[in-house]
Amino acid sequence: MKSMFRTLFGSLALLLCVGAVAAPQQIDGIAAVVNDEVITARELEARVQQASRQLQKQGTQLPPADVFARQMLERMIYERVQLQFARETSVRVDDATLERATQRIAENNKMNITQFRAALEKDGMSWTGFREDIRNEMTLGRLREREVETRVIVTDAEVDAFLAAQTATSSQEVMVAHILLRAPDSATPQQWSKLQARAESLLARAQAGEDFTKLAAGNSDAPDALSGGNLGWRRIDRLPTLYADAIRLLKPGALTQVLRSPAGLHIVKLIDSRGGSDNETATVQRTHVRHILIKTSDKVSDAEARQRLEQLRDRLVQGGNFAELAKRYSNDGSAPKGGDLGWINPGDTVPEFERAMNALPIDEISQPVQSPFGWHLIQVTERKTEDVSGERRRNQARAALRERKSDEAFDDFVRQLRDRAFVELRPPYNTPL
Repeated sequence: MKSMFRTLFGSLALLLCVGAVAAPQQIDGIAAVVNDEVITARELEARVQQASRQLQKQGTQLPPADVFARQMLERMIYERVQLQFARETSVRVDDATLERATQRIAENNKMNITQFRAALEKDGMSWTGFREDIRNEMTLGRLREREVETRVIVTDAEVDAFLAAQTATSSQEVMVAHILLRAPDSATPQQWSKLQARAESLLARAQAGEDFTKLAAGNSDAPDALSGGNLGWRRIDRLPTLYADAIRLLKPGALTQVLRSPAGLHIVKLIDSRGGSDNETATVQRTHVRHILIKTSDKVSDAEARQRLEQLRDRLVQGGNFAELAKRYSNDGSAPKGGDLGWINPGDTVPEFERAMNALPIDEISQPVQSPFGWHLIQVTERKTEDVSGERRRNQARAALRERKSDEAFDDFVRQLRDRAFVELRPPYNTPL
């Protein structure tokens, strides 16, 4: 959970590969009211068409039109309440950051910006709308980082208990897919009963041989529904505890029974597995590093933070004292120690920081580096290689626990936002399916 851009560039680049969304019909009306904003029928129709193109490209059968529209509307509501909360709490992505993200997406498609824009517009996609999609995804990533991931704490006692409970399969990698039927907050027994009946019906259809990918795409409330609910390859100890415990003894192709959590009901399919040994000796390169961090906010833009660090870097190159400047200007908790982060192992920091750190010669000052936490100047003071087999196992356990906690905490955070919001569905979306 270190990278706030886990899905950003893959999902947005896919839009180019999928192709254009046909111009939606000029439909007047409101599909839903979300607090003080509306989701129009036209917006919903555009999203449905876009998702339909994606599913057809994947060869996935579309669900019934009314079901698909209702599912898409609910996803848009979840997205809207997050974006509203982000605005209210000053989580923003400025234009300079947006330009850099757009540039990286173009480069990933092996184009420059001009070529990339022309390709999108040739496919009928709005350049302004595309940029806003990027901004929204980045905003949601920053919101998750601030509200969840930076607040998750894993104690030494939890790591000890996790290691004591590990089995030979703990390092096994698995590919799983899932279906989530989300339950409303404080759901009544009748609502749970209705949801259970629906889940049992879906499970029976999957057990009878119906394509799980199609079932997920047409029924799941999870954000990954359009990819068939596929979570990709993960170590089994990086899965939510509910899923890990349920699939541990399954063979590839098998399904769990209906599982219940505070979020709702789940069906999980084990697609494949590999690995399973966790006894290898490990050596790693450890890095002694220090940094100066300037955080961005509603008062400090990305451009301003970068400019401040460029000025500080000029002073350091001219002989300034790194520790003294860090104590005076850094916004990090390491500032009183002169920015010293101590010895860093691979994986201890976010990818953006780690890549820049690993590329630095000893004692050289980096250019300003952006991460989810803000902008950094980085200096490596020492490097060494050590046998860290025992320590590695503890770090892996801590990372696995952190990922589990982050996923569960974020799901709960978003569910609470949705339940606290004023949401009014308008006809025909307010009638039972």
